[in-house]
Amino acid sequence: MRESFLAALFMAALMACQPSHQNAPPLQKITVAYTYQPQSTLVHIAVAQGFFAAEGLDVKPLLRTYGKAALQAVIENKADFATVAETPIMFAVLKGEKIFVLANIEASSGNNAIVVRKVAGIATPGDLKGKRIGYTPGTTSDFFLDALLTANGLTRREIQAVALKPEEMQDAMLAHKVDAVSTWNYPLTQIKRALGTQGAVFYDREIYTETFNIAALQAYVNSHPDTVRRFLRALIQAEDFVARHPDQAQAILSTATRIEPGLIREVWSAFNYHVVMDRKLLITLEDETRWAMKNALTDQTIMPDYQRVIHLDSLRAVKQEAVRMSR
Repeated sequence: MRESFLAALFMAALMACQPSHQNAPPLQKITVAYTYQPQSTLVHIAVAQGFFAAEGLDVKPLLRTYGKAALQAVIENKADFATVAETPIMFAVLKGEKIFVLANIEASSGNNAIVVRKVAGIATPGDLKGKRIGYTPGTTSDFFLDALLTANGLTRREIQAVALKPEEMQDAMLAHKVDAVSTWNYPLTQIKRALGTQGAVFYDREIYTETFNIAALQAYVNSHPDTVRRFLRALIQAEDFVARHPDQAQAILSTATRIEPGLIREVWSAFNYHVVMDRKLLITLEDETRWAMKNALTDQTIMPDYQRVIHLDSLRAVKQEAVRMSR
């Protein structure tokens, strides 16, 4: 009897030490609009590895083919967070949208390029004059096209610009509807592969560095400060995972996006995955705004105060050393 009594006491004490799933608070539901692109790798990893869940967040994915569409989901209140390059952010701010940039999650000077069909008579960037060139308006594709043209003594007026979605570019190239396209990965490498020896790629790592960022509405950030911090902490865990386990990260990304592993491996070295905020974003936003004003892509004539758009407090609260700029 004494042994049974002691055993019962032991089991009761053991049960008392176990976490009560019934008493655990429910995960907070958030919607994240992010892309299939390699630039959104940290979000894919944070979802797959449970880093968001560990921070008490239940992520509803809203996958988009490119960042401009992801940001639009936030603007339309269909998502709480978006992954997006700086060019759509710039255009949104010029249109008066009240958004914050919370962190940069990727940067690359080798992700944007122009893919050409050599049979169209294009051997050098200077040969783009008079050619039909596909681009995606309001994105880094748009800005990089003009930057490369300018670097080679050409202007947009000297080409035939053809507006295309990223997913339309390969078919347009193979059907000879355009002679070249300005784009990013994965479409960039897929088109290069499809053209084989008939294609060429023009990079210029000196004229542009892309940033991919986390954006949200200002009202959401101001009313959900703890959620924002938990979101960023999960991404910082993903950054560490990617740095320590790149092969595993690539496998996870392939499963999550259904992109073949070979393509992911081929482009992997073009990207730097860090959760940071530095002056690179501010400088690029201002450079692109001057470009948009010069080319009448906006009605605005006054440079916005982008320091009011770049939100530093949340990232500083979770990883102070990741903030490398000040007001």
